[in-house]
Amino acid sequence: MTEYLQKNTYDLSLGQKQRVTIAGVLSVNPKVIVMDEPTAYLDPEGKEDIKKIVKKLKDDGFTIIYITNIIDEVFISDRVLLLEKGKAIKEFKIDDILENIEFLKEHGLTIPKSLQIMQTLKEKGIEIDLKDLI
Repeated sequence: MTEYLQKNTYDLSLGQKQRVTIAGVLSVNPKVIVMDEPTAYLDPEGKEDIKKIVKKLKDDGFTIIYITNIIDEVFISDRVLLLEKGKAIKEFKIDDILENIEFLKEHGLTIPKSLQIMQTLKEKGIEIDLKDLI
């Protein structure tokens, strides 16, 4: 983000502001990073950029708490914690997401077509690694 060093923050796009914010957080060398809907209001390219940054941070050993209501974004997670009215109602490993589809639907989450197809394939004995969706 050094090319934006002399720019006014109000001249930056939302995606650039998100990246600058992440860089600022990293500058204090945190052990845990909390991101609350980091892809909100971003275009598809900006969302992918942020997800790549989060995946790299995770691969580099950072602990990341990623808050989202977009189920497609949980694939970069190791674990999912579903909250409802401020209370934890379900926790599972991302590898177990297909077994939790009905529960997620019952609690108002929209299940993307990719997961619905994967669930159908799994029921027919065809396994697809969730890591392929990242």
